[in-house]
Amino acid sequence: MITVYVPGDAVAVACGADEVVAALLATGIELTIIRNGSRGMHWLEPLVEVTTSEGRIGYGPVSAGDVAGLVAAGLFEGGEHPLRIGRPEQHPFIASQQRMTFARCGIVDPASMDDYIAHGGGFGLERARALEPTQRIDLVKASGLRGRGGAGFPTGIKWDTVALADSPRKYIVCNADEGDSGTFADRMIMEGDPFELVEGMIIAALCVGADYGYVYIRSEYPHAIRAMEIAIEGARRRGWLGSEFDMEVRVGAGAYVCGEETALLESIEGKRGQVRAKPPLPAHKGLFGMPTVINNVLSLTAVPHIFADGPEVYAAVGLGRSRGTMPVQLAGNCRHPGLYETPFGITLGELVNDIGGGTASGRPVYAVQVGGPLGAYFPPKLFDTPFDYEAFTKAGGLIGHGGITVFDDTVDMAGMARFAFEFCAAESCGKCTPCRIGATRGVETMDKIIAGDRPEANLELIADLAETMKFGSLCALGGFTPYPVMSAITHFPEHFNRRALALAAE
Repeated sequence: MITVYVPGDAVAVACGADEVVAALLATGIELTIIRNGSRGMHWLEPLVEVTTSEGRIGYGPVSAGDVAGLVAAGLFEGGEHPLRIGRPEQHPFIASQQRMTFARCGIVDPASMDDYIAHGGGFGLERARALEPTQRIDLVKASGLRGRGGAGFPTGIKWDTVALADSPRKYIVCNADEGDSGTFADRMIMEGDPFELVEGMIIAALCVGADYGYVYIRSEYPHAIRAMEIAIEGARRRGWLGSEFDMEVRVGAGAYVCGEETALLESIEGKRGQVRAKPPLPAHKGLFGMPTVINNVLSLTAVPHIFADGPEVYAAVGLGRSRGTMPVQLAGNCRHPGLYETPFGITLGELVNDIGGGTASGRPVYAVQVGGPLGAYFPPKLFDTPFDYEAFTKAGGLIGHGGITVFDDTVDMAGMARFAFEFCAAESCGKCTPCRIGATRGVETMDKIIAGDRPEANLELIADLAETMKFGSLCALGGFTPYPVMSAITHFPEHFNRRALALAAE
């Protein structure tokens, strides 16, 4: 039987993967088609792989119209064709990575727990079960793992706080509400290797004594929701879930603010997604008033590897206090968009120019935004900044969820700064004044600057407003909006008083 892999990942489906499957079936040749996850080379999707005596041979990007020609060229034997890329793991984009979290993504059948275990899955859980609770948390601390959702808080300390809390019930909550534009790592791992997240959440429950968990996924991710539900049911049948710990998927309505941990907890409880004032922290009083571990998908999926390989292996890579690997997502006007997992320490310029290949338009890279829509803009003169929590903070930014959006020299930075305020105004939950009112006043003031109405005076007003939002907002939505605004003003000042300059030149 010939085995063909065609990704069922949302990106591949959007690029025509379902039509490619239909065309393959229409050949009448007896095939086993596995809908795997994406390898992360998005410019090659749909990436069709065929099992041959030389290993899996990839072809991409394949359209339904290419199938007849590929079959004629010997597709099922790994035959030569202009779309043939050889063995995907030997492609420079993959071969230069150090994959831990995404080691199985694109390789395994995401619907098969047997395939997951055959590729090393479950070994971390086995080791965790052999340890005492305190030993488990000490192991997480020794790895140096920090939350991958953006805050970078040490995971072991958070788990220790929940473990020490005296409560009749504790929860594990996975924040899969991946709302940042230009980010897709959470979706990719849930669609490509969902059992890894299940295993990570079970280990977290063992560490802190929780007996129930939720994966909160936005409704815009139907493929991820389906993959996680299949994986949870498979783990339940295998006995991983059910008696000591069980879990379910909760689907959010897609409000950006529900990516903030306390608003997410409110949403799970059936309430409007509004942030809570802290303290108390969720680790003390979280879901339904109980101590709760709430972590991002990438944090929890790193855990099985830490237990399987040992914390020293994870801690051995990285830079400074940023240990382990980071799945970086390259998007926007980028020649080679996709997911690139690498140890912390690689420079921003290497990621954008060497890995991403510069812009898709062929024009000069003018700016990149790092950390989603609330991340700072970086000009090429700062491309020597190492990808590391502390280095980015020092440079006036944040790495957030690891998203990098590339812009060429046609970008309107004043328009992008205005968009940051507009985005905040649209997504604000309305609970705190600096965010609710500040964002709207920000849009109005940016409009004046763009129109050439006293730009210097209004830029001072923007700076004052940014300070108020940064330090007065209840959560990161209002608190981080100043990052894109002020970085655009700081690094690209010529975009904010163009009309004044033009008038002065006349």
